[in-house]
Amino acid sequence: MIPTDALERLPVRTALPALARALDGHGAAVLCAPPGTGKTTLVPLVLAGLVPSAGTAAPVRRVVVAEPRRIAARAAARRMAWLLGEEVGGAAGRVGFTVRGERRAGPATVVEVVTTGVLLQRLQRDPELSGVDVVVLDECHERHLDADTAAAFLLDVRAALRPELQLVAASATTDAEGWARLLGGAPVVEAQGVSHPVEVVWAPPERAVRPPHGMRVDPALLEHVAAVVRRALREREGDVLCFLPGVGEIARVAGLLGGERASEGAEVLQVHGRAPAAVQDAVLAGGSGRRRVVLATSVAESSLTVPGVRIVVDAGLAREPRTDHARGLSALTTVRASRAAARQRAGRAGREAPGAVYRCWAEADEIRLPAFPAAEITVADLTAFALQAACWGDPDASGLALLDVPPAGALAAGRAVLTATGAVDAAGRPTDRGRRMARLGVHPRLARALLDGAREVGARRAAEVVALLSEEPPREYGDDLAAAWRTARRGGDAYAGRWRAEARRLEGSLRTVTDDAERPAGTRAAGSAPTDDAVAGLVAALAFPERVARARGERSYLMVSGTGAELGEGSQLRSAPWLAVAVADRPVAAVSARVRLGAVIDEDTARAAAGALFAEGEEVHWSQERRDVVARRVTRLGAVELSAAVLGAPDPELVRAALLEGLRSEGLGLLRWTAEATGLRQRLAFLHRELGGPWPDVSDEALLERTDEWLGVELARARRRADLERVEAGQALERLLPWATGDAARLAELAPERIEVPSGSRIRVDYGAGQPVLAVKLQELFGLQQTPRLAGGRVPVLVHLLSPAGRPAAVTADLASFWRDGYRSVRAELRGRYPRHPWPEDPSTAVATRRTNARRP
Repeated sequence: MIPTDALERLPVRTALPALARALDGHGAAVLCAPPGTGKTTLVPLVLAGLVPSAGTAAPVRRVVVAEPRRIAARAAARRMAWLLGEEVGGAAGRVGFTVRGERRAGPATVVEVVTTGVLLQRLQRDPELSGVDVVVLDECHERHLDADTAAAFLLDVRAALRPELQLVAASATTDAEGWARLLGGAPVVEAQGVSHPVEVVWAPPERAVRPPHGMRVDPALLEHVAAVVRRALREREGDVLCFLPGVGEIARVAGLLGGERASEGAEVLQVHGRAPAAVQDAVLAGGSGRRRVVLATSVAESSLTVPGVRIVVDAGLAREPRTDHARGLSALTTVRASRAAARQRAGRAGREAPGAVYRCWAEADEIRLPAFPAAEITVADLTAFALQAACWGDPDASGLALLDVPPAGALAAGRAVLTATGAVDAAGRPTDRGRRMARLGVHPRLARALLDGAREVGARRAAEVVALLSEEPPREYGDDLAAAWRTARRGGDAYAGRWRAEARRLEGSLRTVTDDAERPAGTRAAGSAPTDDAVAGLVAALAFPERVARARGERSYLMVSGTGAELGEGSQLRSAPWLAVAVADRPVAAVSARVRLGAVIDEDTARAAAGALFAEGEEVHWSQERRDVVARRVTRLGAVELSAAVLGAPDPELVRAALLEGLRSEGLGLLRWTAEATGLRQRLAFLHRELGGPWPDVSDEALLERTDEWLGVELARARRRADLERVEAGQALERLLPWATGDAARLAELAPERIEVPSGSRIRVDYGAGQPVLAVKLQELFGLQQTPRLAGGRVPVLVHLLSPAGRPAAVTADLASFWRDGYRSVRAELRGRYPRHPWPEDPSTAVATRRTNARRP
């Protein structure tokens, strides 16, 4: 019997007529309903015709509800079945669910709750979604990649195959206008929630805590969160729901609260995606009279109500995927939660009665939080998305209706992985192998490892290792993949249970997608099964070939991708010559990645798995370490050098390129620069600056760009650094003079190396400064009325007038003015100091002299 009183209390009922009109008129709608209004449970029942709307019965239709998480899918199905007074998925049950590895639905199922990943698999198998009348995409605001992809595919289905298929995008907090545009101008239907007031209590740490980076959260913040939980238990009534970013932080806070019993006599429960279904169900079923502290990840933000909660403690953190495409590393990272997520979390305290939220940050920091969480398509590894798009018939995803365009670089990186694993052809179209990989329901890397590994080691063993890789084992299992495999086999913990179920699923899936001709033959060596270590290493290397790594120290490794890797203290993998790195991350500001999970392999396995990166050939380059040309014949596996031998007669073109590399890295100082060569370069630089063409630019950058013109002959003969050091730079530089125009003959006229002064001396001009400098003894310029000018009279030289001892006495660019105004003071100062030198009254008419020992007149 349907509990009508429970249904009547759900506020979303008031929006149901408008939703029905929107679907009848447009075929799609955006439903915005606050938490606790019944959008996840009542709306599907009404759309299916299982609950009358406004007292009017409707024909029974089949509804599929897509949830982003397994825990939410199971909880929603159980809640709807309870409202109908039925068992989930029973023989006559009209509500069921399907998540990866578990299906509870039967012939009578009308409303089926699935994860978005399951929905994608169904769409790929049956694009028409035969028999389905309505699809509800719940919690659209979370912007999970699978949900965005499913929405794009469903819009294609409506446009091309089934215009009658109805689509509802439902969320509590979302970009309603954006979703409405995406759905072709669909109406937005809003449900007004009867929300209970939630008091906001700002509870920032007393002392500053380090911001999160990577997966690390400052322990001081977790200690503060535990203290806030205790405070909330003392100050308020009801159960506490505490939001933390991940499983590790949940365990840490649980320990600080005293394990299963916190202060104030409350029971401590842990809810996250890895928690056993029985634990999740117990939390969602409500308490037994004792107060509870529920420590949860973001899985508790939406789609389910935790009964009895009147208090929320929000640590203000969340986990989002990030991908380092340059290093081939993907991982979750800790970030500040968005304001939308904070509102969702706070709303959990007001689901059933007035409540309070304790926010573990300062009120002033609120404005600095992002408005919404980052869309997963903009930050995540897009390899799986690229395969989905390829199998859908849109390899570059250009025709898909998406709220955010996938980043071109990330999509290209994903397609490169698919090409390397044989999932797509050169045009990006899926191969038969790629379609089989897509049907396995795991990341394409793991699908490749499962298909290829099964042929070598058998379906069961390959499936068991891939199951370990699809959900990283607990840290206490250690960093040795083979040892973790043995622990999981023996284990009776929740992880081991999930691992066994996933391994069985993968083995079954493998058999359904593999042709008889491709059935695994067993092992590589007939009659001798490879060890667990060998199997774990092979499968991990097949999944992540660019992370195959060779030792370069006891705990230091180099991946074939070129990224360094380090083992942790006490690692079980230390001293292994080769590793297949399965899980790694790179801490902020760290040079090397940190290995979280890996397996010991040998060189043969490394070559087999990363064979696409094997290369053998001549390598001629400039060695920064040796500061010279190095020529070798090298065998490489990516960045890892396997062997090398000196190359006796390297390709001259490669040698020339290496010498140019040396000139660029070390500078033109590698050549032989005499004083004359330096002077010529300075003169040419002066003329280029003052007259421009045809005089050449002789800056380092320009000369390195024109090496063929002035250094071509020398570079063709050179073989090593010593040959460059013998090159006369001045002779080479003369090749750049404007011989063709005849201007080269005017070099001595426009920028003379020396200038003859009245004394008869030929004085060198210094072109090294901005203005040419003529440094000459004052007595040698007597009688010179005007300052010498260069560059065709454009530029006067800067005359440094020297004392008889060669020290600067005056500087001028206007000799006539100096003789008239400045000479008197210089004569007065120096005549007494140098009485044996001439100091005439009128220097402009005096006779210049080079003599330094002149007698007194």
